[in-house]
Order: sequence, then C-alpha cells, then structure tokens
Amino acid sequence: MHRISTALELTATQVEQVIGLAGLAPSLHNTQPWQFRILPHLIELHYDPARRLPAADPDGRELRLACGAALFNLRVALEGAGVRPVVTLLPHLAHATTLAEVRGGGRPEPRPVAVKLHAAIPQRHSHRAPFRDVPVQPADRHELLLAAQSEQCWPHVVTSGELGALEGLVHRAHQVQQADSRFRAELAAWTGQSTSAVDGVPTDAAGPRPEPQDEWVHRDFSGGLAERPDGVAHESGPLLVVLCTQHESPADELRAGQALENVWLTATSRSLSASMISEVVEVREIRDELRQLLGGTLHPQAMLRIGHGRPTVPAPRRAVGDLLLNGSTPT
Repeated sequence: MHRISTALELTATQVEQVIGLAGLAPSLHNTQPWQFRILPHLIELHYDPARRLPAADPDGRELRLACGAALFNLRVALEGAGVRPVVTLLPHLAHATTLAEVRGGGRPEPRPVAVKLHAAIPQRHSHRAPFRDVPVQPADRHELLLAAQSEQCWPHVVTSGELGALEGLVHRAHQVQQADSRFRAELAAWTGQSTSAVDGVPTDAAGPRPEPQDEWVHRDFSGGLAERPDGVAHESGPLLVVLCTQHESPADELRAGQALENVWLTATSRSLSASMISEVVEVREIRDELRQLLGGTLHPQAMLRIGHGRPTVPAPRRAVGDLLLNGSTPT
C-alpha cells in the first residue's frame, strides 16, 4: 500500500482524499491522463505521456482538457478540505509534463457554491444513454452559463437555427474518424472493457449502441456489444453547449477543461446529466468550420450534451497510488 505524503498543511489521509476526488474528472475514452506530485508546499499536476491518444488527439488538446478538468476537481477538493487553492498554469514548460502548480492561499471557510460542487464530484459521470424528454429549465441554463464564464470561457448555447449545420459537422467528423484505421483500433483498445478494468469504458457504462437515425450520439463505446433496448431512442433535442476560449493555446485548453468540469458539476448538482460530443472538436478541419458557424471569433474547445437522464453506471477509476509521481511518497 502507498503511504501518501502530507502537503499544504493537510494530513496524509486528507491528501489522499483530495487526489481521489481530482481523479474523478472526465477524459476522452476514460484514459485518465493525469498525474500528481505531492510536495510539502504544493501539488503539481502533470500529464501522463503513456495515456495520450495519438489517433484521436494528435495535438494533445483532449489530454489538456482532461487535465484541466482534474485541476478543477483538485481546486474544489482542496477548498472542501479548508485550503484556498492558488493555481499557476505551466503548460509552456519545454520538455516537461508539468501543467500546473497548486499552492495554499490561506484556510478560509469553503464557499457555498464550492460545497455543492464538492458533493457533486463523486456523482458526476458521462451519461451515454438517452435523456428523458424533459427540457432543461431556464434557471438551470443560467447557472451553467455562469459556471463557464467564471473560468474565463464563453459558453455558446446552440440555437435551433444552428442545429442542422451542427448536426452535419458532427456526422462528418464521425465519418472522418471512422475512416481512419488507427482511430478505430485506438477506440477498440479503450472501449468494451470488462467490469474489472480500472480505466477505459466498460460495456455496462457504454450506453446503448448508436443507430443510424441518432442525430447526436454516434460513437459506440461498447465495442459493439451493447444491445439497443426496444423503443428507446437517443433524444433529438438535448441542450448543446459549446465552450469557447478567446485564444487557442495550451493554457486556454487547460482553462477550458476547468470550465468544462465546473459546468458539468453544476449540472450534476442540479440533477442534470451530461456527456461529450467530442468528435466535432477533435477533427481539426471540422473544428475550424464549427468556429465559423459560431461567428468566427472564439475558439471552440468542447461541446456538452446536457439533459435529464436515467440512472447509469459510472466508468471505473484508477487507485490514488497509481496517480502519484515519484517523490509523492516517502521512501
């Protein structure tokens, strides 16, 4: 068993709990590409090069988005433990895996919003099944938009007039990826996993196998194994939110990942479910067309499908000890 170091005036048990919550963030194919180094006065966030997806994510965008989401969880978990997190983004360091450092900035009481988000972390997971035919209420939409804006991101709620063009982009992006044998092999390696797996997407968390008539859900996470329940179709009109940044850089991708998780946890705290429609931003030329569809000014980073879901199974998680870099545990 790993012995966890103390940090930021937290006990080893508290540090273990904080890292455990950080590791519950979303990631492409549930690769969980984050690592942490625990030092007395700071916690470092790193990416794990072995968990990159070269076919789906050749530039590391999705990897940095995922690590940004883990960083947001870390911030919320630290605040829940009584530590005000002070974050420095470091994605520009050459030949290093370091993405951010988190230091302590005092020990105030957690903010009420942080308490709600903290409680939502263990409940949040990707909802790959159909949503119920219940619209997202205006008050919920307002809170989701505020959550994105608080992380220096601009959320774009897809309008009815944009749906047709956006659906075409999603279909084309899916076709581009499916035509790539490397992408298909990569997807197969991370999906349709057994229930004993600690990463990837097991069949019981994959949702039903998509069918040609589905408008928004096309990627089969089940490895072709999940059956489609009779009479259950993916919804035609979920709330679609595109998270955008003003610029396009590794730091912006980390900010977008934090905004993504803030929105997702906010949705969870309000009894909403969500999943990613990521192919439309994974394919570079399609992402450029999406940018033009949204006005040509901001850079789209991620798109969330949000609605009222039914109970589903979360994807598995790695043990905390597996997330720690050398130097995190005493010898």
